[in-house]
Amino acid sequence: MAKAPPFPSILIANDLIDGDVIFASASGWVRHHADARIAITAADAGALLEVAAKALANNEIVDPYLVEVAVGADGIPEPIHYREKMRTLGPSIRTDLGKQAERGARNVSL
Repeated sequence: MAKAPPFPSILIANDLIDGDVIFASASGWVRHHADARIAITAADAGALLEVAAKALANNEIVDPYLVEVAVGADGIPEPIHYREKMRTLGPSIRTDLGKQAERGARNVSL
């Protein structure tokens, strides 16, 4: 049995069609972690995992899991661990591609 992550957490997965990293939001799946629904209780996390189970059953996503985040003063959840920080940015060696290009290639501390 997998250990539940500390809270707060967000749900991350990969889109089955294009492979893009996506996040569960209040209105469906989104490409940007800033729009992700934040779980602050075990009940919240359970609801997110139910969303993941349905999306898995419908062959919409692969590899869903909860990740620990820190919520900034702006309300944006930022992953705590390096792997998930990299997944929010896009290709790590091409700052002109992926999510970091869309965000203006701003400096992001890892």
